[in-house]
Amino acid sequence: MAEEKMNQEQVAAEPNPPEVETAEPPKAEDMKHKKEKPGKAEKEIAALTEKLQAAQKEADNAKDTLMRTAAEYDNYRKRTAKEKEASFGNGVSSAVAELLPVIDTLEMAVAAPTQDEAYRKGVEMTLTKCAAAFEKLGVAEIKAQSELFDPELHAAVMQEPATDELPSGTVTKVLQKGYTLHGKVIRHATVAVAE
Repeated sequence: MAEEKMNQEQVAAEPNPPEVETAEPPKAEDMKHKKEKPGKAEKEIAALTEKLQAAQKEADNAKDTLMRTAAEYDNYRKRTAKEKEASFGNGVSSAVAELLPVIDTLEMAVAAPTQDEAYRKGVEMTLTKCAAAFEKLGVAEIKAQSELFDPELHAAVMQEPATDELPSGTVTKVLQKGYTLHGKVIRHATVAVAE
């Protein structure tokens, strides 16, 4: 008893009592050993897996929709560019078709006999400028004289007897010149063909 009293006096006499050790938080390894309610963890895992699969499916659908939209936009862009180019080409084609009779008239004026050389030179210069403008636009004359008849390029309106120089099926005479715009026929060449 005397010892107990002495220990109590020592404890009372000490200004700071010794620190009490606190328990450390449980480690993950120790948690494995603790048992939860059976099936609760599995249910949570299954629910999370289901949510993950739903989110993945939604992301795949969004990606598919985005890719389809991008492909549709690309097709739309290409189609409108072609339509724009075609409409411009159609406009040029229409304008050139309206100017072809003017060119025909200028060619007849150059071929007509005249005493006024200044007049002839003026008409030739006008015709040359028209030809240069047509060339810039991509308009080309269809070759017909002495060529084999091609129904895609030529319109036959009469037949003439074949000769050694111009065998059957060959263009013998060009009655009206034909023209193309970038390979597309604007006006067929009107021709006579050897029988």
